[in-house]
Amino acid sequence: MRAALVGVDFGKGDFLASLEELALLSKSAGAQPIVSVTGRRSSPDAALFVGSGKADEIGDAIADLDLELVIFNHALSPAQQRNLERHLKVRVVDRTSLILDIFAQRAQSHEGKVQVELAQLQHLATRLIRGWTHLERQKGGIGLRGPGETQLETDRRLIGERVKALRGRLDKLQRQRHTQRRARNRNHTFSISLVGYTNAGKSTLFNSLTKAGVYAANQLFATLDTTSRRVHLGEAGSIVLSDTVGFIRDLPTQLVAAFRATLEETIHADVLLHVVDASSSVRVEQIEQVNAVLKEIGADQIPQILVWNKIDQCDLPPSIERDEYDKIRRVFVSAQTGAGMDMLRLAMSECVQSRAWSESIAAEAALLEDQAQFD
Repeated sequence: MRAALVGVDFGKGDFLASLEELALLSKSAGAQPIVSVTGRRSSPDAALFVGSGKADEIGDAIADLDLELVIFNHALSPAQQRNLERHLKVRVVDRTSLILDIFAQRAQSHEGKVQVELAQLQHLATRLIRGWTHLERQKGGIGLRGPGETQLETDRRLIGERVKALRGRLDKLQRQRHTQRRARNRNHTFSISLVGYTNAGKSTLFNSLTKAGVYAANQLFATLDTTSRRVHLGEAGSIVLSDTVGFIRDLPTQLVAAFRATLEETIHADVLLHVVDASSSVRVEQIEQVNAVLKEIGADQIPQILVWNKIDQCDLPPSIERDEYDKIRRVFVSAQTGAGMDMLRLAMSECVQSRAWSESIAAEAALLEDQAQFD
């Protein structure tokens, strides 16, 4: 589907990097970006987001290039989307709808599909409009009254019922995950989760550590379903490593809420390996975006190790960086070539042994306290 990409620079963040990301998102969804239309504004136009002049410019591009779709790099209000579609005479998609569409295409597991459908319905519920005049209530005498409820009300009721059913299913899946985690905790199994910006290389890293064969590709949101595998770390014993969905700037709130069950693997981890694309020019901003989502789901207090991946693309040597307390702060690796992976395994082993040492100190302190009570 031939598409025009639209971005408005409001003077915040790296605008060009954001546009490049929109092009990648569009391709991931199956669209073919043909042209980019950009502009600068201090604030969005209430009716058309971009203003009437820029809307006309987009309309000219649609006519000249025979485009079928317009994709905005922003969240549009229902009224703005409706006004734009009337003005441009083609389908208009905002950033939120685009990400939801990609998630719908990529979800593989039952849980992933339930979470995506829930997020889509919650988004759709805000966009129901009075377009069903043939079933609206009518004023007048016999034969002029409409049905008991309008089509709009029917749609809202059906969506509400479906959302309730999906939430019930997610609650059940969440309880199953909780049972699995309790079993792991009883066995004192150390848990590590991979987190990071989408396309940072988490799944490639996961495959390199576990030989799991999880789908990995150079595209946004290649992984949606959490996968967990045991990894043996020599003298440190075995741990459970989990690969999770990637984060992105302006991740729709409906998705964060819907994927909370999946993201709970992250919340209950002992350590997070925060995978960073070392070759990205906006890696610092991406780190901040991931940390913002981690805070939103209550995982911001979990210890992190930054894993700078893709060092083969920016000529960095594999290495370990420690802080002033001699704790590992960053590990530089290439999951693709295997460079530095032995250092990453060492870092993971240190985390396990550090917890074992802390637990033994705590147990010894508790024992001394018990003895003191009897003395």
